[in-house]
Amino acid sequence: MSASFRAKTAFTAGELAPELLGRVDLRAYEAGARRLRNVFIQPTGGVTRRPGLRHVATLPGEARLIPFEVNAELTYLFVLTDGLLSIYTGDVRTAQMAAPWTGPMLPQVAWTQSADAALILHPGMAPQRISRNGAGWTLAAWPLVREPFHRFADGAVTLTTSATAGIVTVNASAPVFSAGHLGARIRIGGKRLVVSTVNSPSIVSATVLDGPLTGTAATAAWDEAAFSDARGWPVTACFHQQRLVIGGTRDLPNRLFLSRTAASFDFDPGTGLDDEGIDFALVSDQANAIRGVYSGRHLQVYTSGSEWMVTGEPLTPSSIQLTRQTRVGSRTDRMLPTVDVDGATIFASRSGQGVHEFTYTDLQQVYQANDLAILARHLVQGPRALAYDASSRLLHMAMADGALATLTIYRAEQVTAWTRQETDGLFRDLAEIDGTIWALVDRAGSQRLERFDRTLGLDAATTFSGTTARASFTGIDHLEGRTVGLVADGSPRNPALVTGGAVALSPTARSGQVGLRFTHRIEPMPTTSTSNLGPSTGPQRSVTITFRLLETGALTADVGRGLRSVPFRRLDLAVLDAAPEPFTGDVTLGAIGWRRGGLEPPWRIEGDTPLPLTLLSVITEARTTH
Repeated sequence: MSASFRAKTAFTAGELAPELLGRVDLRAYEAGARRLRNVFIQPTGGVTRRPGLRHVATLPGEARLIPFEVNAELTYLFVLTDGLLSIYTGDVRTAQMAAPWTGPMLPQVAWTQSADAALILHPGMAPQRISRNGAGWTLAAWPLVREPFHRFADGAVTLTTSATAGIVTVNASAPVFSAGHLGARIRIGGKRLVVSTVNSPSIVSATVLDGPLTGTAATAAWDEAAFSDARGWPVTACFHQQRLVIGGTRDLPNRLFLSRTAASFDFDPGTGLDDEGIDFALVSDQANAIRGVYSGRHLQVYTSGSEWMVTGEPLTPSSIQLTRQTRVGSRTDRMLPTVDVDGATIFASRSGQGVHEFTYTDLQQVYQANDLAILARHLVQGPRALAYDASSRLLHMAMADGALATLTIYRAEQVTAWTRQETDGLFRDLAEIDGTIWALVDRAGSQRLERFDRTLGLDAATTFSGTTARASFTGIDHLEGRTVGLVADGSPRNPALVTGGAVALSPTARSGQVGLRFTHRIEPMPTTSTSNLGPSTGPQRSVTITFRLLETGALTADVGRGLRSVPFRRLDLAVLDAAPEPFTGDVTLGAIGWRRGGLEPPWRIEGDTPLPLTLLSVITEARTTH
């Protein structure tokens, strides 16, 4: 019989996919885990029970969350619901107004920001601008100066007009008009007209805008606005080199439009001067729809089938160059924003099982798309929202099944580690504002606006505090009929039932929190044992397991005898099951039972006590027979 010591000092590979249970040769096997649920991985390698979620508001239905930051002192959250825009400052709704979007449109909504205004886009709606002014907020269609034009109809179709000025009747030689052309602009011989009445598919009435037309004879020299109800509106946008970049419309899904320099809403190409508008199509062997545009080192374009780089210093009609870089593709069923992490752009793949890091290599001067989810494919299943917290280096992604996959990413230290967050409900959307992650959570069909709060250990939670003790806590109608967890004056209490929007507190308490419990779980990969005699093939038995903890309030572990609450023994020899103050130090437990192979972990940490827990390392002493 020989002894072996196994030290697990980091979890920097995160939870690994079941397909890797046999890959004991990988470095990730030692730094990974079988299960990491409701915990975050620190960039330094430790594992921390995730914070709870604070209840902010109950929403009228499905929503999209949009962060809006003017500066470090002025941050807002836009909440888009069916026909409504709500604006939150902190936890308080400070404005609300009617909006032109509908509930079914929300999954395809995109947005971008310029200074103190946000542009909201959808292919079925004229882009809307949300702006701040001295009196509050305004929501209105974007102030388009000159739109781009495009020939949609067959080149043989001609137009004739009844006059050259004023209100004229326009006759087409083929049916090219629809009800959506009402209010749209057409251009005949370079002169613009706005459609005032759609009489039939081949006849409209229009008002001449740009002086007299050159004549009334039939002409094929005409086109129409690229943006309209008839042809669709912009899909996505960003600002790059002082130009507003529009990526695709409903009827021109693979076309880019760049505004004039320093004139965001003027897309007039003019005569092709350096500061004038630009528009062109992504021409390749595939007609892929544009799903995102991003301003980074270069203008990056994400389509349903590939990723492109647009170069030119500066971008001008004569200098612009377009080069396809990779062939991954982006989601088409839902608009997902890209996020920047240390100069790399993160995007979700079209397959719904990949999260890619789009990075530029100076040596080869091309972009590469590395898959960050290759070791945890089981956790990435249909992303529907993502948000990055740079302060904690955590990328959160809400999945189709309602779970939250969290990636700790620290490129300088080569840390790429996934965990999974679960709650009594479904995560549906996310937004990050100044280090705070906001979440839309579906709880039994009720849509809740919540945010992660490091002071909480419960979900959908609210808090109370005061100078005098109270016997009950009221105002928790959003948890009516639910059995909730309680923390009062710093100590956990037994679960309680919410009745009439209140819970009883016995004994009384001055402060605390009420919310839904969630369970954390930490399991290492199955043991592969070696000793001073070489690899082990015989049975092995864990003798002791030592957990090194940091500022931990409670620990429940299984080392061979089932889950048990672990007492903390302090220097004064007092034993406490739940420490009134966070405990830092080593806890050594005796383990029992022989194991021969198998997939059972040598230990497991699991519990729902709403107190902090941070696991830094685990040392296992084992005995093995050869």
